[in-house]
Amino acid sequence: MEKSIREAFGLKQTDPVRVPSLSLAYVGDAVFALFVRTLLLERRNGPNGALHSRALPYVSAVGQAKMAEGLQEMLTEEETAVFRRGRNAKPEHGAKNASTREYHLATGLEALFGYLYLQDREERITELLKAGMPYAEQ
Repeated sequence: MEKSIREAFGLKQTDPVRVPSLSLAYVGDAVFALFVRTLLLERRNGPNGALHSRALPYVSAVGQAKMAEGLQEMLTEEETAVFRRGRNAKPEHGAKNASTREYHLATGLEALFGYLYLQDREERITELLKAGMPYAEQ
């Protein structure tokens, strides 16, 4: 999908190493939500309200923080460095329904997903999401 966006708009490959952490998290938030919502839709379609309710445990800062903690052992050195950059970034606003710690962990996970997406590594995103979803369900 991302390659076609680049081609359609004549964009060059973005070097995610040069992208600010919070910008990676911005993209990663959308990527994360799209992957989760697609998965939930494919597993069991239903009314939008029901789909939204089923997505919340995964796309909330609390759920993402649980996933981030559970995935630490799976991350490569490169991925851990990106996660830390995102986790340690200073966001403009705070968490609404999560602790500051959870919000920072979630931001780190979103930054990692944005980084992987900009590298066209959707298989790795899927692998991490599949391994991480059970942690969010706890």
